[in-house]
Amino acid sequence: MDFKLLWQGEYERMDNQQLKHQRKRTFYDPHPDYKRPRYEPLKETHKKMRKRLAILYGSQNASLYIKELERIMKVHYAHKPAEMLEKEKNYDPRERFTEEDMILITYGDIVKGDGETPLSVLYNFVNTYNQGALNTIHLLPFFPYSSDRGFAVVDFRQVDPKLGSWTDIREKKKRYDLMFDAVLNHVSSMSEMFLEFRKGNPRFIDFFIAYDSPDDLTGEQRKKLFRPRTSDILTLYETINGPKWLWTTFSEDQIDLNFHNPDLLMQVIDSLLFYIRQGADLLRLDAVTYLWDEPGTSSIHLPQTHEIIKLIRDVVDAVGSGVALVTETNVPHADNVSYFGNGYDEAHMVYNFALPPLVLHAFYREDTGHLSRWAEGLDLPSDSVTFLNILDTHDGIGLMGVKNILPYDEIVFLIKTIEGRGAYISYKAGDGSDEPYEINSTWWSAINDRKTRESLYLQVKRFVASRSISLVLKGVPGIYIHGAVGSENDHESVKQTGIKRDVNRGVIDASSFENDFRNQDSKFSLICRQSSRLNTLRTANRAFHPRGRQQVLYLSPFVFALLRISPDEDEYILTLTNVTGREVQLNISLKETCINKGIWRDIIDESLIEAHKGDLKVIMGAYDVKWLMPENI
Repeated sequence: MDFKLLWQGEYERMDNQQLKHQRKRTFYDPHPDYKRPRYEPLKETHKKMRKRLAILYGSQNASLYIKELERIMKVHYAHKPAEMLEKEKNYDPRERFTEEDMILITYGDIVKGDGETPLSVLYNFVNTYNQGALNTIHLLPFFPYSSDRGFAVVDFRQVDPKLGSWTDIREKKKRYDLMFDAVLNHVSSMSEMFLEFRKGNPRFIDFFIAYDSPDDLTGEQRKKLFRPRTSDILTLYETINGPKWLWTTFSEDQIDLNFHNPDLLMQVIDSLLFYIRQGADLLRLDAVTYLWDEPGTSSIHLPQTHEIIKLIRDVVDAVGSGVALVTETNVPHADNVSYFGNGYDEAHMVYNFALPPLVLHAFYREDTGHLSRWAEGLDLPSDSVTFLNILDTHDGIGLMGVKNILPYDEIVFLIKTIEGRGAYISYKAGDGSDEPYEINSTWWSAINDRKTRESLYLQVKRFVASRSISLVLKGVPGIYIHGAVGSENDHESVKQTGIKRDVNRGVIDASSFENDFRNQDSKFSLICRQSSRLNTLRTANRAFHPRGRQQVLYLSPFVFALLRISPDEDEYILTLTNVTGREVQLNISLKETCINKGIWRDIIDESLIEAHKGDLKVIMGAYDVKWLMPENI
């Protein structure tokens, strides 16, 4: 189709769509009102939470800490205005996520331009180019930090003054739902908590896992650990009590917290409720799979970790006003989905880490086989949970998700292909050797080979086609800001910092993008028009509801075909994505769709296709995307 035909008037229509879909937002009161009716936990909630505390810390401690936990919950509840309490009465967890949900993932200071603060600059940029689809912003850690681009947090309750203030955060809340990062696993070595530990403050002695000698963690224990990094697990720090070797899963500047200490867990839960009062609608539990450190085990996916997440879920469900927990666990798919629990007691949403490498593989091989078979097997344990369908993130493109899904030689092929396009590969410590863990690249540079002489228009089509798969798959799309604007690899930043992930974290110049947007033939303008069209259609059609069914159709190895069906089964959309650079002809038997309709409309370009003798003949150009809806004629 010719997207240029959609240019005139499209954005006015999209802006109206955005206003239509805005939710009425209710804010917590800044101060608790203890004159209001107090929160009293249901007997079942009390029983569940006490049981989880007993599993973690024993029955005696459970009796003590259940009182403290419920005190924290009561204080939080006292911040709720009457309007919020009334709204909660009509809350339906099955509608927590709908077809209208799309999440933009971004750093607070990634956009350079005019504005009072970096957060206000970002807000203006998103408002300008969003055009009605994205309703949620995931603000990556906006706290003061010492390293790891925000994930070595110095103060969990402050906004980095270089970015703005809590006022800036709440301003965004007026228009968007917000996702905050809950960096639970570790703190910065410059945090007050750790500095007090080094001073010997008895309150913080058990907040960290410390050894008098590195040999206290035996070689056998070290071998059992799952390591996401190649660095040593222990880091030496001098303290008032002499040298101590601290447990550091990710880096020497990120000191693991000791969740064996119930006082620490109470402090963490109190902070999570503080985030909710500051505007968080979703809480991303960063690297949560490593939460419970236990010598002699792998220290990953431990039962205690799942129990802590379940306890947080109990708290959030009881007093969190529809806030969702999102677990970030870059691990093999089967382990990843275990964080759904039974569908009601753990994460509301899980990152779909297997999706990005499978999409790349489909386009590299021009074969949707592995992607289709995996998608066919996707299952959810309840209608109250869903996937976060990402293609790229601030970190990169994880490889652990496709372990045991893609054969090893296909993973090697994937790595070699993308390295040839300028990507970097990050490794983790394996059994005696380093194992590929993550691809560091922008999505544009991953999907397009800059060494070819293809037209810009074809490259944009391939880019948009690849990204459309995250829109149609069951779940909620999450779009990293560099994936939204089509940024290319920033090798200069990597040269300056030596950090591979910085290839995908470059600064976006708002004025430059404004100039590009005015040129209808520029890359950014083409991406904006095509992506905005798809994004808006996605949010306007209930067939894309996360609770709706999906059916994989094996029409051709060259086409990813997915039939989406609304929860009430009164709306159907057949999505087709050509993963090749050539024309593909499809003869679709309507028997496969179980929809006996003679005329179908492509809702993207409004063209009609008429069935002949029970078959739809569809001709797809290179990297075409078609979303076909049966006409009620």
